[in-house]
Amino acid sequence: MTSPGTIFALATPQGRSGVAVVRLSGPSAGAVLQKITDGRLPPGRKVVLRSVRDPETGQVLDSALILWFPAPASFTGEDVAELHLHGGRAVIAAVMQVLSRQPGLRLAEPGEFTRRAFLAGKMDLTSVEGLADLIDAETEAQRRQALRQMGGALSALYEGWRARLLRVLAHAEAIIDFPDEDLPEETNAHLRAEVTALLEEIDAHLADSRRGERLREGIRVAIIGPANAGKSSLLNWLAGRDAAIVSATAGTTRDVIEVHLDLGGYPVLLADTAGLRETADALEEEGIRRARRWAREADYRILLLDGAVYDERQTAEFTSQENPSLVVVNKSDLMMSWPTSATVVGEALSVSVKSGQGMAGFLARLEQEVARLAAPGEAPALTRIRHRMALESARESLMRFLQAPSPDLAAEDLRLAVREIGRITGRVDVEDLLDVIFRDFCLGK
Repeated sequence: MTSPGTIFALATPQGRSGVAVVRLSGPSAGAVLQKITDGRLPPGRKVVLRSVRDPETGQVLDSALILWFPAPASFTGEDVAELHLHGGRAVIAAVMQVLSRQPGLRLAEPGEFTRRAFLAGKMDLTSVEGLADLIDAETEAQRRQALRQMGGALSALYEGWRARLLRVLAHAEAIIDFPDEDLPEETNAHLRAEVTALLEEIDAHLADSRRGERLREGIRVAIIGPANAGKSSLLNWLAGRDAAIVSATAGTTRDVIEVHLDLGGYPVLLADTAGLRETADALEEEGIRRARRWAREADYRILLLDGAVYDERQTAEFTSQENPSLVVVNKSDLMMSWPTSATVVGEALSVSVKSGQGMAGFLARLEQEVARLAAPGEAPALTRIRHRMALESARESLMRFLQAPSPDLAAEDLRLAVREIGRITGRVDVEDLLDVIFRDFCLGK
């Protein structure tokens, strides 16, 4: 059941623009539209040009394109009107002020239009989350993943699992309700085989190395290494701007500096960290502690070494302690000879951030590694921690089903598994999740 009342909001960003869209949804949308235009409702889903007026003074506020979507064939399932106005600040302010004075109309809360679409059965929760991700998408890979989820790929997977479990549950309950009936002897074995097969599919879905979550949130890449190796210069080169201070003084970087990048269409959160060394400076020591913590939690670690003062023994220590994903030796233009250490040669890249030598190859390698970490597979990707938690709970219930000592307990475990999967799509018991899911939506969506 949808929320009461009629809502309105600016559905495009605040500020000056070529076009601004104001959206209304609810039972009074048609009456208000008639009141502020010429008294006639436009034909459904057709664009018309109308003057928008202040009904109290008759003053023309703008000449706008009007769209009318009668219920239930609308985004929210309610009567919906859209005013496509000129995007001047004064125009927007005047129209919003007139709408705020209309009885029964109120400003929408963040995500309220989409929330009404969910409550009307127009979307499930995974599609809602896909829409939110599409609005927030900053890279091509994020756009593709969000569009696929919004289109129902993830919903179809989870609802298919839920439907299979409901069939198993129906047979399990039949065994309980009709113990004296001549049910086939292979029924129990068939149910166990079906649950075992489903468990294998859930396990494969969970064992995705967090690809979908990484793609949605950004792959965390840490640049680590000794002081003065050129970590800040490398970050600035990748960012294409001076995001970090570069200095010949050791210990200049004392905190983690983070930059968002688009590498080959994939989102990356790149961190420049404090140089790793022994120090008596308490502030620098705290920076080093934070650097090590960020590196531990990172999806990928670039160990950058100083080729101008290259030391094989020090390199071996860094490589063994920091567990790098990629070793890069900087200042190759100042190196007397290429290192021979077995811990570096073969895998290490030789570059000079200052001169650009080897940087094209380094960037290509990094883009390849980022794609390996987040590239989506054929199956829809798990994109949120709440999906993972619900599936893990469902998996535990199914494991208990296989070991249940009685039919009653086995059926209860199946019910719990069905409920957990249903919570992902919003089929059951999700009221406590709605505020969390919709609170980060923008106004007008």
